[in-house]
Amino acid sequence: MNLNNLSLTISAASEKQWPVSGMPEIALAGRSNVGKSSFINTLLNRKNFARTSSTPGKTQLLNFYNIDDSVHFVDVPGYGYARVSKKERERWGAMIEDYLTGRENLQAVVSLVDFRHKPTEDDITMYRFLKYYKLPVIVIATKCDKVTRNRWSANEALIKKTLQFDSTDDFVIFSSETKYGREEAWQILEKYF
Repeated sequence: MNLNNLSLTISAASEKQWPVSGMPEIALAGRSNVGKSSFINTLLNRKNFARTSSTPGKTQLLNFYNIDDSVHFVDVPGYGYARVSKKERERWGAMIEDYLTGRENLQAVVSLVDFRHKPTEDDITMYRFLKYYKLPVIVIATKCDKVTRNRWSANEALIKKTLQFDSTDDFVIFSSETKYGREEAWQILEKYF
């Protein structure tokens, strides 16, 4: 990937707005403050390609990012925090579910969890949902720079145990600050397009 041709194809609210390119897609799912936009920006070596916000829940649509006309990264709304109405959260949930269960272009899902903490009930629910629908999952454990090295194996073990992690899935320890895990993440992602 030369990462020269990057663009936001569309921010889609419903299936009729999804791109018809036929390009493979990799979805990114995670809690509102887990660092999805930072993960995308780090992968792409860009500072503000995917908009980051200090206010969780800013992503309210499916953002289809075209990466070198090779793959779409699809940023889905974060779960678990956003200060929006229950009705709005339910609408997001339906939109995400429609996409994850009905999109033929979808090749894999990056499930981001916070490496510092035990996965939340929402993290567990998302992982089980993806496994139920037999979607390939890449668990990215973000913010590893905030954890001392001697805690890494314990934190990884806790996350895997809590998620009931399937060893056929990939697990990457990652930091947007230090770029730790960037090359490993790319090696895994490139298998899907």
